[in-house]
Amino acid sequence: MKLIISEFMDEAAVGKLAQAFDTIYDPGLVDDRPALLAALAQADALIVRNRSRVDQALLQAAPALRVVGRLGVGLDNIDVAACAQRGIEVIPATGANAQAVAEYVIGTAMVLLRGYWAGSAATGAGDWPRAALSQGREISGKCLGLVGFGGIGRLTAGLAQALGMQVVAHDPMLAPDAAVWGQAAVHPARLDEVLAQADVVSLHVPLTEQTRGLIGREALSRMRRNAILINTSRGGIVDEAALGEALKAGRLGGAAIDVYAQEPLPGGGPLADAPNLLLTPHVAGVTAESNVRVSSLIAERVMEFMKASA
Repeated sequence: MKLIISEFMDEAAVGKLAQAFDTIYDPGLVDDRPALLAALAQADALIVRNRSRVDQALLQAAPALRVVGRLGVGLDNIDVAACAQRGIEVIPATGANAQAVAEYVIGTAMVLLRGYWAGSAATGAGDWPRAALSQGREISGKCLGLVGFGGIGRLTAGLAQALGMQVVAHDPMLAPDAAVWGQAAVHPARLDEVLAQADVVSLHVPLTEQTRGLIGREALSRMRRNAILINTSRGGIVDEAALGEALKAGRLGGAAIDVYAQEPLPGGGPLADAPNLLLTPHVAGVTAESNVRVSSLIAERVMEFMKASA
């Protein structure tokens, strides 16, 4: 049985897979579409992260494909419906990178609330911007607003509460009387209520037709003037042009954005010179530890599926 791995994966997990299957591990395939399609001609299994597009063209190039392992949780780069029509199993690494994402949210929130990161260059150059950086805010006592209250949102809520934050959340998939709200000590609210109350708004929803452009000009105008926006979910949920305008106009306290409508993020876009903005290249869920967990989980589940279907 033949396995293709088109993006980076923990080497120990790759080694384990290579013992069981004819494995091609080439992280460069994600940037060489013709080579990827050619490699899939006789492949039974494929493992990807978020940049390999598992679309109709790829599926047509892989007539023997039976399973797609996703080193992460989002599936917007995978045509799940087309895979289902072909009987191809899609396996995400649900939960394996949740801790990394939750820590990213809390860490970037603390950095943006304090604001001291902006004085690093000046301090290193011999200036002493102590007065300018003395108005930073503590995270304790602030309100965290979560848009989406699945596994990652709930873990983020727990970390925030441990630091003294109040947490409110909006999730239309959960009934207001669902037991999880009481168990997590989190107040369910409408989206407009979350945006209006929160000092930090963190997004934890998939990209769908309903969530595309969810945080645009109107939503941003409902947020507190000094609030922080954090997006670790999917690009396209935040209107990047509207966010850039809000930051440049001083209508928002800051933002940390890890995902974009187009990845890699094109240079010179509306976010390029916005103030109080942390931009990271889709790494919120990727740490040394989470890479091991995600890779191990997908390796095990792909192996189990392949052996069961042999």
